Amino acid sequence: MSRRNSSTIAVSLGSSPRDIDNGSISNVVDEEIPSRSYYSSHLAIEPGEDTRYSASMESIRAHSLALGDRYMQESSPANSPPSNGSTPPANDALMSPISPVQPNSHSILSNLLKNDKSEREPLLKRHHSRKKSKDYLSTHDHDSLPNIDPESAYAIPPSSTQQQQENQHYASDRQNKTFRPTWKQIKVPENWFKYCTQPVSYIPAVILGLMLNLLDAISYGMITFPLNNPIFASFGPDGISMFFVSCIISQLVYSCGGSVFDGGNGSMMIEVVPFLHIMAEKIVSVVGQDNPNVVIPSTMVAFALSSIMTGLAFFLLGALRLGSLIGFFPRHILVGTIGGVGWFLIATGIEVAGRLDENLVYTIPMFKKIFLDSHVFSLWFSALAVAILLRLIQYRISSPLVVPAFFMALPLAFYLIVFVSGLDVSHVREAGWIFPLVESNLPFWHFYTYYDFTLVDWRAVAETIPAMLALTFFGVLHVPINVPALGVSTNKDDVNVNRELVAHGISNAVSGLFGTVQNYLVYTNSLLFIRSGGDSRLAGIMLAGATAILWMVGPWIVGYIPVMVVGSLIFHLGLDLLKEALVDTWKSVHYLEYITICVIIACMATLGFVEGILVGIIMACIFFVVQNARRSEAIRATYTGQYMRSTVRRLYRQERFLKQVGGQIQIVKLQGYLFFGTIDQVERAIREMLDEHAWDLHPIRFLILDLQLVQGLDFSAAEAFVRIRRLLRARQVYMIVCNVARRSDEEKALMKAGIWVKQSQQQDQGDLKCFEHINDAIEWCENVLLTTYFEKKPKHLQISTPAATVPVSTAAKAYSYSDRLASAGSPRHDIISNAIHQVFSETRIPAIHKNTTQPTLILVQAFGEINNGETPLEFFHKLSKFFERNTCDKGSTLYREGDPCDYLLVLEQGSLRSLMYVLKEQVTVETILPGTVVGEMGIFSGSPVRSRSLVADADSVFWILTREAFDKMRQEDPIMANQFILLTLYFSSERLDTMTRYAFHLH
Repeated sequence: MSRRNSSTIAVSLGSSPRDIDNGSISNVVDEEIPSRSYYSSHLAIEPGEDTRYSASMESIRAHSLALGDRYMQESSPANSPPSNGSTPPANDALMSPISPVQPNSHSILSNLLKNDKSEREPLLKRHHSRKKSKDYLSTHDHDSLPNIDPESAYAIPPSSTQQQQENQHYASDRQNKTFRPTWKQIKVPENWFKYCTQPVSYIPAVILGLMLNLLDAISYGMITFPLNNPIFASFGPDGISMFFVSCIISQLVYSCGGSVFDGGNGSMMIEVVPFLHIMAEKIVSVVGQDNPNVVIPSTMVAFALSSIMTGLAFFLLGALRLGSLIGFFPRHILVGTIGGVGWFLIATGIEVAGRLDENLVYTIPMFKKIFLDSHVFSLWFSALAVAILLRLIQYRISSPLVVPAFFMALPLAFYLIVFVSGLDVSHVREAGWIFPLVESNLPFWHFYTYYDFTLVDWRAVAETIPAMLALTFFGVLHVPINVPALGVSTNKDDVNVNRELVAHGISNAVSGLFGTVQNYLVYTNSLLFIRSGGDSRLAGIMLAGATAILWMVGPWIVGYIPVMVVGSLIFHLGLDLLKEALVDTWKSVHYLEYITICVIIACMATLGFVEGILVGIIMACIFFVVQNARRSEAIRATYTGQYMRSTVRRLYRQERFLKQVGGQIQIVKLQGYLFFGTIDQVERAIREMLDEHAWDLHPIRFLILDLQLVQGLDFSAAEAFVRIRRLLRARQVYMIVCNVARRSDEEKALMKAGIWVKQSQQQDQGDLKCFEHINDAIEWCENVLLTTYFEKKPKHLQISTPAATVPVSTAAKAYSYSDRLASAGSPRHDIISNAIHQVFSETRIPAIHKNTTQPTLILVQAFGEINNGETPLEFFHKLSKFFERNTCDKGSTLYREGDPCDYLLVLEQGSLRSLMYVLKEQVTVETILPGTVVGEMGIFSGSPVRSRSLVADADSVFWILTREAFDKMRQEDPIMANQFILLTLYFSSERLDTMTRYAFHLH
């Protein structure tokens, strides 16, 4: 029987640059056994349906539209709430805003709430209960919508299929608990009949499990030893006995509480047989073919030690709760190894069925023997034909009992043909169609007579350790696959992989101590046993007892088993494993992974199993690097300073200037893990920016590398940053790095590569800057550009204003001369000069008299240039009457989030910060500089409370417009109020644009 496995970033804005130089499915249970394939899907997907989404975008949009239509109709005057004392109608018609409702049509919302065929799940499901079910979304009238309980509308219960499976799970649990009587209950005579008849109900499942164990013993146990080796030619019965002992031990461990599956079946791992053969052949090659008295006990000890080693690995993984680590092993390597086992089984099937006296090697004489020798060819090809016939039957009949029934009927059909043909059984046996007779006096425990520790060649046993490790590694990979799959198929929600690993560790260690081979929880056998009524620990113990009886019967039955039966079983398993590895993965995995699977199979067939696994791991590592280097985009996006601005509210003219020269700020946002395979993308992109042609079109002064989304970088990537810095220094471009946390792995890697040096060794580090956040970096670049703006501004165009009111960033004075752009004659200098002249030539400001006082002066500075100077000075004189002067000290809080929204302010002097709470952390949203307005949206929209907090970064002077003053302005001079709103909304639109770009592009 073939056993099958199933398959916020909280951005703090406005800080100054920091110095880091110091370096500090739903459960689908089919009637047939699911395919072992890890890539086959068992979901019934409708053709043309996109399985990636729970609902299509069109249906979601239609749902939103329907809900919006309902709100519009309910809020319309025709559907306004009734006056006090009136009674609302029982059902208001939901009328479509597009066309009248037809008499027999449903409302849009009612139709959407139904289980539409275009949806994978209904938008709102029916509320289920174990006692009763109530439909909260039933449509009482053709065009009316019933009242929906808000709580029940959001409580989406399981579907009917899930409910049925859940009930089966509870029923299964109840069945498990039926045969767990206490001593007090046993003493009650009325319960005796129940306790006596309960085990009888498990007999059918036990018979089925026993039949499966017998078939596995004939196929797996028979080839435990390499029968084509003369030393082990007669060890087939001993292998069957060892199989039964391993099966009994594992069954008792799982059924006595080791496993969460009450009816779990344990058996030998078929996949370890190739490794057992490798160990046996290795010992023969070390000890010698002419010394069987040493080879046999050494091989038995090696088998037992490999079981103990496997058990120890299982137990440690489970005890240390490391079961999840196995999931990180590449699955396609496991699939390739399974395919290699399939090829080994086919080769073994040819050896066993063809009665070859030597290993199947890929030579011309061997090919001639197996294909041109008619007797040998008929032996193995007949078994292969029977296995192919079984697969054809399986395509027509999907019952899980087909395979056991087929192999139970096959020996009967064989002997029927022999008797009908009048052939002598002894002659048929001599011709190789039946296994030789086993000595009748051999006991069932005969394999224990091979253990003689005085004759063990421990040096030869030590030579098999690599094969033991490979066997252990390969065996450990199966449990995290079989256990969750069995839990899904049996509706077990309390499956603990670590507990199952501990159980496997105990069963394998005990098997090794009893001198037998590895075992594990078999998915297919367990599922058949449970579904046949064996979902009980007592049933599992009964199966262990029945298997023990079968073991004690003795190995004499082997002498009457047709070779065709064993050969076809082995061929059936081999074909199934090859199909899983080569057919089920076709067009299901990446082509590089498929190539790896094929190479692993070929290497296992030609070089060996251990070598094949090593080749697969090496190829997986190489292809991983290739795929990540090709698919992983190290650069998430690139922006310029024209597109991405800092969240600083500046004067209108400064904003205009920065839009002109922002192209000299280049922002490169990196992502993922930067390593030698992806950092080349970054270098190539930067070299293209510095290329002569690109430089002539768009010269840059600042290159900001944002590492916010970088998950790490290796030494090669860190060295690439050093090369990038040299490239930028040659072009006199600032290299700015942001979002590198202190003492992070990224900082350590960059420092080890030498991009930053210790402060004591620092020399001319002016070309490299580092900031905590990208907004800080952009603001710094803008300030450097604005410093040049004020230095090169034409003197005759400067506004004669008091020094205290000049809207110059106070941070600009902190920059040294080396940070200013004074290289005249360069393309970058020309761009800045042209931008200054263009800004002053295109913007006008109303003439300001020397006797102009505040707040008229600050209002002119803030709003005078927005309409290109068309707003007369008299407008600002009249507007200033509604403002009141206020001051605050550094660190003062002007208002908090949630406070009443009762004024807006225009900052005259100082600096303010707008704050908000994100995930219980207070972060800076904006920096407000003199000549700008803040709090306008709350006043204009009538918002009752503040959505941000405002804190003074310095001693500040500001002018406020209260809500009462604004209402008075609207009453006395609505035209002026309207014009003031239009002027003020410029700052709002700029702020909205900047925040939108940050929200949708940077993070």
